[in-house]
Amino acid sequence: MNIVSLLDSDTVIPQLEASSKNEVLEQLIETLRTRVDEDDLKRISDAVFEREAIMSTGVGKGLAIPHGKAQGLQDNYAAFAILKSPVEYEAIDDMPVRMVFLLVGPESQNSTHIKMLSRISRLMNNAEFREKLMKCESSEDIISAFESEEKQYFGVNQKG
Repeated sequence: MNIVSLLDSDTVIPQLEASSKNEVLEQLIETLRTRVDEDDLKRISDAVFEREAIMSTGVGKGLAIPHGKAQGLQDNYAAFAILKSPVEYEAIDDMPVRMVFLLVGPESQNSTHIKMLSRISRLMNNAEFREKLMKCESSEDIISAFESEEKQYFGVNQKG
C-alpha cells in the first residue's frame, strides 16, 4: 500500500485555517466523513485524541503525524493539511507545526499501520520535499507531489 492511494482532493487541505492543535485534528478527521459512517468517525476521533494524550505526534521540523488504530475499521485512511499559519503542537523540537499528516487504520492491522507511519516519516523527513509541498497551491498539486516523491523514493506507483 502506498501513501498517495489514501489521499484525494477531499482529504488534502492546502491552506487549513486553525488556531489550535485540537482544531487541526478535528478538521482533518472531519475530511474522512465521506468515507466512514458516523460510528467509525467517532472511533477514529477517539483513537486519534487518545494517542495524542499519551504523547504529542509533533515530530519536529514543522510536522505532525497524528495517528490511531480504531476497532471496527476495515481500511486505512489518511488526510493531509498545510496550515495557513503555524500552530503550537507540543512538538518534540518545541516549534509550531505547519504540516499535518493524519493516518488511521484498523486495530487488527498493526504491521500495516507501522509500515505506513514509517513511509510517511521517511518521505516527510526530506527537507526538499517539505519545501516542495509548501509551494503547492491546490490539493491536486499536493497529491501529485506525494505521488512523484513516493515513486522516486520507493520506486513504486501502485494504487492500493
